[in-house]
Amino acid sequence: MEVALWVVLILMLGGALVFWRWGSRSRRATELADARAEAQRWYERLGGQLMNLHGDAPAVRQALADAGERYNAAGSQLEQAGTTHQFALARETALEGLAYIRAARTAMGIDPGPELPPLAAARGAGMLTKEREVNVQGQTYRAGPQPGNGTPYYYPGGNWQGRPVPAGWYSTPWWKTALGTGAGVLGGILIADALFSPAFADPGYGYEAGYQEGFNDGQDQGGDQGQDFGDQGQDFGDQGQDFSGQGDYAAGDFGGGDFGGGDFGGGDW
Repeated sequence: MEVALWVVLILMLGGALVFWRWGSRSRRATELADARAEAQRWYERLGGQLMNLHGDAPAVRQALADAGERYNAAGSQLEQAGTTHQFALARETALEGLAYIRAARTAMGIDPGPELPPLAAARGAGMLTKEREVNVQGQTYRAGPQPGNGTPYYYPGGNWQGRPVPAGWYSTPWWKTALGTGAGVLGGILIADALFSPAFADPGYGYEAGYQEGFNDGQDQGGDQGQDFGDQGQDFGDQGQDFSGQGDYAAGDFGGGDFGGGDFGGGDW
């Protein structure tokens, strides 16, 4: 009798274990499917917007070019993604592309469309609220909240070399050219310090409304925003071509391990 009872208990425990494993696999499969669908949704919306927007103004052309770059990168990421984390990266890239779409629509003087989910890369970076002009090593650099002939380059906000770079329009994409090591990085650091240094009484990027928090976060993390996505070393290394050869996407917007910038339906949202 006791032997039979033990057999029944073992069978019940075995069945419970099998059910638990099946449930766990089912949950993971559901989470993966949801992450894939979410990334695909924003990617398709980005593609739809790119097909329907055209403009000749420098700020419009540049914003659309950056959006197209993100579209290609997101598509490559989606093809290679196999985990929820990788699909989340593709989603972030597509959302950044849509941020550039909104910038292009703004430069065209039309409704930018509905607000987007916040970019993880832009957390704490803030946005420009007034025009800025500085001189660094004999060169003039401008930045402001609106596009113009002197500020045709949009940046959706992010971190570069541990420094929060607020969303706004810039005279030159200095975060793209300041790659690698040496004079390029030094020049970029000087520009960032000049444009965004708290030493200015009113720098015009919402310093008191969140910039300091983002700056401190950047310092605490040593310029590494990997924590935002689970502190996984393969955030960019395993993405292969997802983050290589993408112009400013590779080392500017998302460069230096900062994840500072990857940024979709029809004509209207």
